[in-house]
Amino acid sequence: MTATDSPALRMAVILVDRGIPADTVFDRVAARLRAQGLRVGGLVQREGPAPEGCCAAMDLEELDSGRLIRISQDLGPGARGCRLDPRGLAEAAIAAETALARGLDLLVINRFGKGEADGGGLRAVMAAALDAGVPVLTAVRPPYAEACTAFHGGMAAELPADEAAVLAWFAETGS
Repeated sequence: MTATDSPALRMAVILVDRGIPADTVFDRVAARLRAQGLRVGGLVQREGPAPEGCCAAMDLEELDSGRLIRISQDLGPGARGCRLDPRGLAEAAIAAETALARGLDLLVINRFGKGEADGGGLRAVMAAALDAGVPVLTAVRPPYAEACTAFHGGMAAELPADEAAVLAWFAETGS
């Protein structure tokens, strides 16, 4: 489904893979909407330091405060297990729920990823926002696209990683 199929779609998903700048788009959209006096909250992913021989740390930045929440674990060189830290993800969920409770015009959630595909992560706060009529903007990588579609039931706009496309979708939501 695309943004032009229905002006009532309250969720937008950007399909991303390596090198697609969804977080940059999220930052720019949030800045533009805030400049219009709108309340934008949620979480955007930031790469933290990369210990030698390991993957970069993953942090989520709260859009309203700038606070960083570490959501990855350093499993050491050569580790192949999931680096996602459930405690960090739970902290991020609380931060997003708090922002939603304060009132938002748009909730940005950095990714619909493994945690959400498994039924946890930030899935509940996305559902709460949608239930409250707050539009949700997120991104998904190919391994989790099927689970994301099952979550939104085909009722999300699929957008490119493009600021103008996201702003057009948001304008169509009637928010």
